[in-house]
Amino acid sequence: MRKHLALSALIALTAALAATSPAIADDDLLGPAATREGDEALVWNAKLTCGTTEQGVTRYGMWEGRMYSRIPGEKDRHLFDVVGINTRQCERHKDPVRGEGFRSVSREIMVYLDPATGEVIDKWKNPWTGETVDVIHVANDPVNMRAPTFARKADGTPLQVSLRRYGDLLVSSSEVPLFYENPLAGAYQDYIGGQYHAMEIFNTFYSAADFLAPKGPRISPSRISWQRISALLPWMRMGDRPGVMIFNATGYSTFDRAQIPPKLMQVLQTRYPDYLSPPPLGDARPNATTWTVTKKWIDDQRAKEPKKETAR
Repeated sequence: MRKHLALSALIALTAALAATSPAIADDDLLGPAATREGDEALVWNAKLTCGTTEQGVTRYGMWEGRMYSRIPGEKDRHLFDVVGINTRQCERHKDPVRGEGFRSVSREIMVYLDPATGEVIDKWKNPWTGETVDVIHVANDPVNMRAPTFARKADGTPLQVSLRRYGDLLVSSSEVPLFYENPLAGAYQDYIGGQYHAMEIFNTFYSAADFLAPKGPRISPSRISWQRISALLPWMRMGDRPGVMIFNATGYSTFDRAQIPPKLMQVLQTRYPDYLSPPPLGDARPNATTWTVTKKWIDDQRAKEPKKETAR
């Protein structure tokens, strides 16, 4: 009798939970991945990128982590902690052939912190050269999608989005290999090397119900995992010494400005107030990177130096 009552109570509890939970189709529960095509894929892609299918809604993506050097022949060094934010909004597009679309516009900062104190550092003593250098924090404005994404690709095939499924979580996972001409080098990279070589690794975790049984255009806060392998930072003034930087960070995205951590908010308000808002919709400026920002900083510093007179 007790076993019968316990089973009845469990069945009743399960039914109650099912009644209050969003409905998710059986085929979505069993597969290793959740996939959509065309217009449905566009909705998913907009939610992954913008957090919403609405135009002009600001979303904040924040992260914190550590940065290491990897130099041949020595142990890895924990050089900096980092904290950053990407502030974005999305615009809606429509193409008579490719259908509905969207494009995101954003700007982002990432500042380097002393691992021992957690404070922002603006001067850093290079342990390899002994030189004290200026720290050039990441302040990229803008970081925009170069072109809109549409429900159909340029060749007419439907857009496809596939997410990994782990119970009540969906995961977007991507690796972005980067290999392009280094703006700090000359015009002869094809002959002597000097291309910028890096890889960005993104794993973002979403509530499955926000996609499989949505109640509105916006999703709940997502969770971010970001790793990056890149060349030694240019402002470190390492010249042609071999080595790479390894970043490892985690964070989250939200529409709620009040969820920006106090320390990061202080950095924004005192150093980068413009980065609390995204670029305007329709922003057509070329994108900024750590390398282009550093090049501009170097050029500005050189312009301030007194010109040397040439001997006659």
